[in-house]
Amino acid sequence: MNKTIHFGAGNIGRGFIGALFAQSGYHVTFVDIADTIINKLNEEGTYQVKLATESNESETITNVSGLNNLHQEDEVVAGIAEATYLTTAIGPNILPRIAPLIAKGIEARLEKTSEPLYVIACENQISATDLLKGYILEHLSEATVSKMEGNVHFFNSAVDRIVPIQDQDSLDVLVEPYYEWVVETSETIPPVNGMTIVDELAPFIERKLFTVNTGHAVIAYLGYLQGKETIDQTLADEAIATQVRETLKETGAYLVKEYGLNEEDHLAYIEKIISRFQNAYLNDGVTRVGRAPIRKLGPEDRLIRPTTQAAKADLGYTNLAKAIAAALLFDNPQDPEAVEVQSIIKEHGVAGALKEISALDPDSAITKEIIAQYDALKA
Repeated sequence: MNKTIHFGAGNIGRGFIGALFAQSGYHVTFVDIADTIINKLNEEGTYQVKLATESNESETITNVSGLNNLHQEDEVVAGIAEATYLTTAIGPNILPRIAPLIAKGIEARLEKTSEPLYVIACENQISATDLLKGYILEHLSEATVSKMEGNVHFFNSAVDRIVPIQDQDSLDVLVEPYYEWVVETSETIPPVNGMTIVDELAPFIERKLFTVNTGHAVIAYLGYLQGKETIDQTLADEAIATQVRETLKETGAYLVKEYGLNEEDHLAYIEKIISRFQNAYLNDGVTRVGRAPIRKLGPEDRLIRPTTQAAKADLGYTNLAKAIAAALLFDNPQDPEAVEVQSIIKEHGVAGALKEISALDPDSAITKEIIAQYDALKA
């Protein structure tokens, strides 16, 4: 049986990437620091992926086990030496932390076999696998790096599936029925059910990030300001739904211009995404979707990058500026990053916060527009 090592035993790992591998006949070893989940995976060896639909269908996942990378390092290294695929769904910020261990595993593997290893970071981040590769190379000798050529392959990918926060006492995971996993390579690689191979990823990942992730964030931050609890309740507010559409038309105008997308097809894609967000069976909280605003306000992330790209292309970004302003007003006291954003604004003002968090010039037209929207929302 083919084997996969997957870093991240959370809801995305179990409910999406790991599940696809298991359903494709791979044994999946989840690697995580969450002892409770790892122990349950080893004790139970199975769980349910439940679809957020009226009929509540479910899929049984088997051939799974777990390792704790904090105190089972040798076992993880041995697992990497035997795996066909190494994947992650752990959060872009965690990639540097797991890179030293992956480097050890690759080193051990290259001493043992020349069988190819395929590495894919399944994160909401442009070129996440390239980033992971860079972190791994920092921990390898020149001799090992030269041996990797033709033996260890790194592919960027785009992933899309909504998985809300849920009961952590069970391995079972509730997910939306829709998913998309696109991997960039021109090579023939071992098949995985649900994996789509493309020669060029950029149009797919930017379309996804600047429609799904941008749209999700806009709903969450505007909903939070209006005191809404869930994403579907927020979208039931017609004024917010209109605002979301107008924002996604701005990101869409950039995508159409940059990648030559068909405008009508892209508008239909926007409506499809909004209909996914309206799924009440997900019961997805605005504070979950809006969490970690520092990451979401990063210069290459879902709100700032489409705004700066729109500005470069002489396209409108007023609605995006409003979304960014709403993100700056996300003052959830339970979210450490939200608390930090408020602290930065208090000390340095909105322009200073945008410079520190989003790398925006305080004198830029974008910053001025965001401040105007911030003041209007606050009022």
